Amino acid sequence: MLRPQFTHPARGAYVALEQLIALRFPARQLKLARRKRALNHITGPNKSNFRGRGIDFEEVRNYQPGDDIRGIDWRVTARTGEAHTKLFREERERPVIMVIDQRPAMFFGSRHCFKSVLAAHLASLLSWAALDGGDRIGGLVFNHREHSEIRPRRSRRNVLALLSQIESFNASLPLAPQRENQSFAEMLANLRRIAKPGSDIYLVSDFAGATSEDARRHLFQLSRHAQVTALACHDPLERELPRAGRYAVTDGERRSELDTADQRIRAHYQRSMAAQSATLQQDLQRLGIPLLAASTEQAPLSLLQTYYGEAGR
Repeated sequence: MLRPQFTHPARGAYVALEQLIALRFPARQLKLARRKRALNHITGPNKSNFRGRGIDFEEVRNYQPGDDIRGIDWRVTARTGEAHTKLFREERERPVIMVIDQRPAMFFGSRHCFKSVLAAHLASLLSWAALDGGDRIGGLVFNHREHSEIRPRRSRRNVLALLSQIESFNASLPLAPQRENQSFAEMLANLRRIAKPGSDIYLVSDFAGATSEDARRHLFQLSRHAQVTALACHDPLERELPRAGRYAVTDGERRSELDTADQRIRAHYQRSMAAQSATLQQDLQRLGIPLLAASTEQAPLSLLQTYYGEAGR
């Protein structure tokens, strides 16, 4: 097998487990606990309600001078007539949850790799970096039929189990559409069930269906109790139609012909894609969720180094 070039874009229509494991070496250049100014800048004016790492409730005691007033337990205070405050025990390791989209729409690419491969590489780099930082790693891999959950644990074996599931879901593409497809919102509902308050969540997807009302509601609830980062995978061909010509296109079942010389079609397509992108960005900014744009023509490591690279690099 050729030695991987970590500074180059990911390649191919499918991933191999060996490739994802090899990413543990360049991942050492990433420090997820360091949120660079560049990442804070794109979060938008509304910062996340999440504060610090995961915390567990420990006890209630009498309020003492110097205690944070935000921790006052108003119910106990009203019942006893004396000010009481809640004490919490901070978790030594935060749960980090990778959410990896392997739906049929991700099985697309016109440059170096498919979006599904790009998502796998990004999630692998982030997983190894989180483990190196002493965090507990878990994940949720999904397509339009099913999902697989990996509960957070601080172990190399857990990361390998997650990468194995990513490879398995990736290898099953393309999948034929079903009458009942799992939506993005349903995936978020499953994520809410397994994500503890204080979790660090990385959503790696093309975010198709993320602007539905149900999806917005789940994202709002997640952003209240967890630190969420969105990595939106896209391909240049999705932003702009290819040069003028007649192209055969298919969705896997039906076949048609597209004439890209028609300026009306080109303009409508560009407006539609720009509007979808703007809506997603606005929705996430309102929730204080940073949106990182990941392209199939860019090296995954280079993108992540922009936001999580070591100081001085």
